[in-house]
Amino acid sequence: MLFSFRPRFAALALAAAALGACSPVFNWREVPIGDDGLIALLPCKADRATRMLPLGAELISVDVTGCEAGGATFAVAHAAASDAAQAESWMRAWRAATRTQLAGAPMAEAPAVLPRATDSPGPMRLETQAGASAPTHVLWFAQQRAGKMALYQATVLGKPSSPEARAIFFEGLRLP
Repeated sequence: MLFSFRPRFAALALAAAALGACSPVFNWREVPIGDDGLIALLPCKADRATRMLPLGAELISVDVTGCEAGGATFAVAHAAASDAAQAESWMRAWRAATRTQLAGAPMAEAPAVLPRATDSPGPMRLETQAGASAPTHVLWFAQQRAGKMALYQATVLGKPSSPEARAIFFEGLRLP
């Protein structure tokens, strides 16, 4: 009896060790974006950076939070405009800059829906079509908070190894 117990115990211990060593490709977590209350669902531990982005004639500070998982990059960029007119101008420039970066890739742009996002500038979605070298999915949206306009760009760059990952990311964006 002792001899038959040892092989089962050894196999069980080996299986438990193997399971403990595994880590999921997509480890979803809620991440606050900026100070305006947006919560994003990211599939991995987020890195944060700030960069200057030329939007039209202005150079603005943009905070970027993102990570790479399953063969794709997931990121949310955030900027703050002083009023609705500035937000509309910056959003048009941001979308144009993105289209310029994707020049040559077949793409489609259409209005989108995101609960509690402003109507002006309204949410817009851009997706590169089949044949693009790196699939790109972008959602721009804004929200008015505390007298200013928070602008966002959520992006999935690449083809995630899980077919649901892109939808989970975009559906996980929650405005207060």
